[in-house]
Amino acid sequence: MSETDKQILHWLEQLPPISLDEMSGIKLMNRTDTKFVTNKEHLAELLELVQGQYYAQQIDGLRVANYRTVYWDTPRHRFYIDHHNGLQPRQKIRVRTYLDSDMTFLEVKIKNNHGRTKKKRITVPSQDKADVVAAGGSDFAQSLTGETFDSILPTVQNQFQRITLVNYGKTERLTIDFNVAFHNFETGIDAQTGNLVIIELKRDGNVFSPILKMLRQLRIKPHGFSKYCIGSAMTNGNLKTNTFKFKMTTISKLTGYPFRVASRISNVDNRAVTK
Repeated sequence: MSETDKQILHWLEQLPPISLDEMSGIKLMNRTDTKFVTNKEHLAELLELVQGQYYAQQIDGLRVANYRTVYWDTPRHRFYIDHHNGLQPRQKIRVRTYLDSDMTFLEVKIKNNHGRTKKKRITVPSQDKADVVAAGGSDFAQSLTGETFDSILPTVQNQFQRITLVNYGKTERLTIDFNVAFHNFETGIDAQTGNLVIIELKRDGNVFSPILKMLRQLRIKPHGFSKYCIGSAMTNGNLKTNTFKFKMTTISKLTGYPFRVASRISNVDNRAVTK
């Protein structure tokens, strides 16, 4: 474990815990999201700054949660292309497993043309397609996106670790993701993200947020980051990636880790819209 990782865990352990039951009133399923991208060194500094103002989510004694998510898309990558082209409203379909509790959900995220994100989900037995469909996944997905599990395929998987903070006023959640890794089911390519940290501020509207002053103090600025889209661009060179190239160059400068668009693979079935 690096010295930076030790500092992150040290400051995380100093925060008072909050349980899932205590967080039940701040689910924020219809919310505004603001993302920030930084590195682990700044995360350690941020966790020191939040002392006395934030709780740390704790489940079964753990404050760092492990996630695995599989994103599903059409053969022509409708959801990826919609995001790449800035279309709103737009959706994403994913099946996410909380590895520590072995709970799995089929989730649809919808971003409307007012910048608000709504997430709807149902419990499913596992990430296996047959289990998802048996639990009503096709009807659920079709009602929100027009797609069923007969018309979509698994495209990208990610695994990451997450810290969740809640301010003392319980008006917001702050999710902090790191150690993000990708696997592409179409190309077989894996990708890592070095010391990347993705911070997401989730609140109902623009209520006061104490974290914003701390982020400004550390010169951590708002910066969009879609795990699905960046993970796809890093692992599938047959996709349209123009919009994400500059973003990935900026992320490389912020983290010191080389984020690059994947090279085109001629022997992979190219189902993407590339024009």
